[in-house]
Amino acid sequence: MHDYLDLDRFPLDRPDSAAYANLVARCKSEMAAGGMFNLDAFLRPEHAQAEANTHTPKMDSESFNHKRAHNVYFKKSVPDLSHDHPALKLFETSNNTMCNDQLSGSIVEKIYTWAPLQLFLAEVMGKPALYPMDDPLAAFNVMRYKEGQALNWHFDRSEFTVTLLLQAPKEGGLFEFRTDLRSEDDPNYDGVARLLAGEDPQMQQMNVVPGTLNVFRGVNTPHRVTPVKGDRARMIAVLTYYETPGARFTETEQLGFYGRTA
Repeated sequence: MHDYLDLDRFPLDRPDSAAYANLVARCKSEMAAGGMFNLDAFLRPEHAQAEANTHTPKMDSESFNHKRAHNVYFKKSVPDLSHDHPALKLFETSNNTMCNDQLSGSIVEKIYTWAPLQLFLAEVMGKPALYPMDDPLAAFNVMRYKEGQALNWHFDRSEFTVTLLLQAPKEGGLFEFRTDLRSEDDPNYDGVARLLAGEDPQMQQMNVVPGTLNVFRGVNTPHRVTPVKGDRARMIAVLTYYETPGARFTETEQLGFYGRTA
C-alpha cells in the first residue's frame, strides 16, 4: 500500500509506533471538537486522479443515475411537523453511482479491504472493531457529480461516514455542514428551517484536496454538497463499515440506492 498511500505522514501500517498514537489522538480530538477529521492526500493525488480516470468510461456507460426529491430527514413525514413546515422543504439530489461489484481490482477496493484502515477507524471512533459489509452493492461505492448535480441537505442514518475524494471539480461541489444542529433530546426543527433557508451563520464549508480521507459524524450534523459547475466532475468513494460482520442492505434499500438488487 506504500505505492498508493502516504504512510509516512499517516502510519496506519505501524500501529505500535508513537507516530500512530499521535495520529489517533489528533483524529479523536478533531472528531470530538468538530465531528470530523481529514487525512489530507492520504491516497497520493496522482493515484486519486488515475482512479478517477479509470472509472470515468464505466460511469458514462454502466452507472446508476440516482435522482430523487427528499427532505433533510429522508422521510415522507415527521410526526411532530405539519406537512408545510419549512424544516420539511424538498430538495433534489442527483449523482451517478457505481457499486463494489463493478469496482473489482480497483484501488478503492484495495483500500476498503485493507485491515489496518479498519483497525485505525475502530480505534479513533471508539469501537471494539469495524467490519466490511458483505453486501455486493453497498459495501463501497464510487459516486460522480457532473455539472448541475448535487447531494442536498440531509442528516445521515449511520453514525459516521468514510469518504475518499478522487477528483475535485473546477467550481462548486463544496461540502457544507452545520455541526450538531440537533441532539437526541432536541430536534431543533426551527433551527433546521433556518439552515435550509440560508439563515444559519454557523454553517461551514470544507474544500479538500483529491486523495483526502474524510471521516464525518453526520447523524446530528446536516450537510450537503453544492451543485458542481463546469466540465470537471466531482468523484468520491464512499466506504461503509459496520460494528458487526455480515451486514447487508435489504433488497428495497438496494433498489432505491442502486436501481437493482444483488
